[in-house]
Amino acid sequence: MEVKIINTAHISPSRLPFDQDHILPLSHLDNDPNVQVNFRYVRAYTNTPTTNITVTTTPQDPFHVISKALSNALVHYYPFAGALRRRGSTDARLQLLCAPNQSIPLLRATADRSLASVNHLEDPREPMLEQLAPEPDSEADSLSQPFVLQLTIFTCGGFCLGASIHHSLCDGLGSTQFFNAVAEFARGASRPSVEPVWDRLSLLGPREPARVEAPVREVLVLDREFRPYLSPSRGVVRECFHVRDESVERFKRVLYEQSGQRFTTFEALGAFIWRNRVKASKVPETEKVKFAYSTNIRNQLNTPLPQGYYGNGCVPIYVQLTANQLLAQPVWKTAEAIKRSKRDATDEYVRSYIDFQELHYAEGISAGKEVSGFTDWRHLGHSTVDFGWGGPVAVMPLSRNLLGSQEVCFFLPYSCVGGEGKRDGFQVLVSVAEDGLSDFRSEMEKLGGEYVGDVGINHTSTT
Repeated sequence: MEVKIINTAHISPSRLPFDQDHILPLSHLDNDPNVQVNFRYVRAYTNTPTTNITVTTTPQDPFHVISKALSNALVHYYPFAGALRRRGSTDARLQLLCAPNQSIPLLRATADRSLASVNHLEDPREPMLEQLAPEPDSEADSLSQPFVLQLTIFTCGGFCLGASIHHSLCDGLGSTQFFNAVAEFARGASRPSVEPVWDRLSLLGPREPARVEAPVREVLVLDREFRPYLSPSRGVVRECFHVRDESVERFKRVLYEQSGQRFTTFEALGAFIWRNRVKASKVPETEKVKFAYSTNIRNQLNTPLPQGYYGNGCVPIYVQLTANQLLAQPVWKTAEAIKRSKRDATDEYVRSYIDFQELHYAEGISAGKEVSGFTDWRHLGHSTVDFGWGGPVAVMPLSRNLLGSQEVCFFLPYSCVGGEGKRDGFQVLVSVAEDGLSDFRSEMEKLGGEYVGDVGINHTSTT
């Protein structure tokens, strides 16, 4: 099994959108230490061109189609070709340098397998996955070239598009907006249907004077020496479980009978997994543990962000307990705390979070240790990214660092290939302490989840 890099094309805007070097400021959410990391993921496509594709080459070459569309999209989204650098001030915040000669690297690669032989890349255990998206060699590389793509062609003619994107440039919704624009150009559009909006600092800058009036300080830590993605990580195994819809609904009914409250799948299953992961990790009873997730604030602000804004438009929300509290209380109590935390995503919380960054950024802001990150990829709209071969049959995250955590849990949808329709349930990709793995599996079996298998061991931190 081999992925071979053939060459690297440097994709520039099809026409220059500007002629002078300039600096674009980032928002305080873009500069949040939580997002100063690359996120990597892969989209897989089968070899089934649709009638929407307008390029006349035969057979259709995904590399040609996508590179041309990428060049057209960069006229509107030229900051993605820019370079991040730190300001020469004491806080060393990131800013974006834009110059006329910049480009996005697009690696062209081949794989000696068919997509079907690797289960259309919907299995997080697939060893080939890590070879399908670029990975920066160092922090300096991730700043100087914050947006890198790799297009890999399989023997069946199917392909995947792997991305490595510095999170300070955009969030998941922002990157999907960009790829949708690329897809529109690939299908023959003359301009994107959604015009991009930058305006990072004016829309999400600090107030004057900066002030913190929401409960932000209670869950954040000031420590210049602590960096969540560079601190040594304990032996962690990434595990994948299949969770049936019926099992989740039965579990939510039990919680309703116990509490009289209705919980979402994210609230109920998140509470269950968090509790059992902390238990498996043998965290000291008095240690503070945090459940972390991000919430989209684009429409939560008193003045909503404009359509087309593609910067970081999410803030982290935390539920904090001691390990003893988490393990002693019933799961419904934890689910209730997660449900209640969603009400924190107010305009004041967002503005206070931004102002806290303004006041304390140089002091080293983090959520501290024992952070369990959770993110739900089941409803992110990835299926809309159609370059002319239909939507992706699978979208798979490769990142292990997110939300200030090296132990991120993903809720992942199954692909839909060949008209088979949706499968019963979804996948949970979760990081668990290696020495507590057996106990964690047992708890998942009680829920009704089916163990799929390990997806590798991460004994060292990654940047």
